[in-house]
Amino acid sequence: MAEKKKMTTTAGAPVANNQKSQTAGERGPVVMQDYKLFEKLAHQNRERVPERTVHANGWGAKGTFTVTHDITKYTCAKLFSEVGKQTPVLSRFSTVAGERGAADTERDVRGFSLKFYTEDGNWDMVGNNTPVFFIRDGYKFPDFIHTQKRHPKTNLRSPEAMWDYWSLSPESLHQVTILMSDRGIPMTPMHMNGYGSHTFSLWNKDGERFWVKFHFKTQQGIKNYTNDEAADIIGQTREKYQEELYKAIDEGNYPKWTLKIQVMPEAEAENLPFNPFDLTKVWSHDDYPLIEVGELELNENPENYFQYIENAAYSPSNVVPGIGFSPDKVLQARIFSYADAHRYRLGTHYEALPANAPKNAMVNHYHKDGPMRFFTNDFGNPDAYYEPNSKGGAVEVPEVEEPPMRISGDVKRYEENDTYGIYKQPGDLFRLMPQDEKERMFVTIATALDGVSEEIVQRQLAHFYKADPAYGKGVEDAIEANKTGVDPNSNVLPEEV
Repeated sequence: MAEKKKMTTTAGAPVANNQKSQTAGERGPVVMQDYKLFEKLAHQNRERVPERTVHANGWGAKGTFTVTHDITKYTCAKLFSEVGKQTPVLSRFSTVAGERGAADTERDVRGFSLKFYTEDGNWDMVGNNTPVFFIRDGYKFPDFIHTQKRHPKTNLRSPEAMWDYWSLSPESLHQVTILMSDRGIPMTPMHMNGYGSHTFSLWNKDGERFWVKFHFKTQQGIKNYTNDEAADIIGQTREKYQEELYKAIDEGNYPKWTLKIQVMPEAEAENLPFNPFDLTKVWSHDDYPLIEVGELELNENPENYFQYIENAAYSPSNVVPGIGFSPDKVLQARIFSYADAHRYRLGTHYEALPANAPKNAMVNHYHKDGPMRFFTNDFGNPDAYYEPNSKGGAVEVPEVEEPPMRISGDVKRYEENDTYGIYKQPGDLFRLMPQDEKERMFVTIATALDGVSEEIVQRQLAHFYKADPAYGKGVEDAIEANKTGVDPNSNVLPEEV
């Protein structure tokens, strides 16, 4: 039998007894010198890092991305450099509004984040399971999130605040329609698509820039729960997604997604009837067809959930040469806010943690000191602690400089000039739905509006009607049915009930 490992303190000293405190006599008080007791208690007090403000409840796994189609005419990013190339990936899926421990199958948008450990550093694809979002300006994000969290007085979720905000922000209608549709409660993380949602950019070896949308299409098929099914699941387990994802991988049923992109030439964006950088809009697949790129497979459960999933820190600011940003105003705000959130939540050096550390050998920088600096300050060269230097320190790499991004206009706070219309795409989506899905959505919305002030209900109804008269009528009838207890599709008069 192999010799057992010796238990130690965090400083490596052997622990003689892990069962009893040191006391002054058999019935005396605990003595201050019992540092092992204090270390144990102090560490337990700090076992939980602050939860994420959003996307707190999450599930994830490790995997591999494999290139299956050549897109080098669009990008010089090395992870896409040749067919067959593989890149390790760390995934994290999540709900947006729920806290840690919230039920997995609540109606909510799902986060869909991937960290690609490339040879040029980490690329984080930080998206959702929807191609759009509720807002199109990052300035509005904190207020929006407040409406999804708890009321400061009641400490309860507030449908009043949620619908008040949405009804006063009609650009939210596209995402609200998706959220209230069947897609609002995916059956598992494996049965939903993932989207970069924002417009990003790619550039090739010749310095040509292309605008791009990322789509991860599930190979398991899209499957969703109804409200009643989700309620039944929550009554049985609050960890349904974690159970299903872990079990699938543990049993070798590795989930897969196909990465596809939509590509738009840089100059073409200037002549479109809508803003292609508007996060509340999608691009037509007829005008910008999906181009297949590769396959994502999740095939390994982390040995330690906290180390790899809870400590996973994704940020749109993590890009690699060949992948860049766009003028999307929400994306521009996220470039700062996500990395800043991780510095607060996990610490200054969060990207040195195992989940976030790049796997290439090129990590060299001049960031100094700070809390939890648990690795050398000098990367093997103590004289090179500033830049420029003549001491052999790390130097710039000008050949990876991003080509210029064309912009125009004055710096000011612009009013949205939405000539395309905020109601067209939500209306188009509604008209694509089968009638049975429309009926379920009407009931879902009516239920969600129950108890909300009449003024807010009428304001929101006006948006539904503008998207499509049948949309507004269906929701209004469902609201009335909630009040009278009569199915809006029946021929029974209220007095006959």
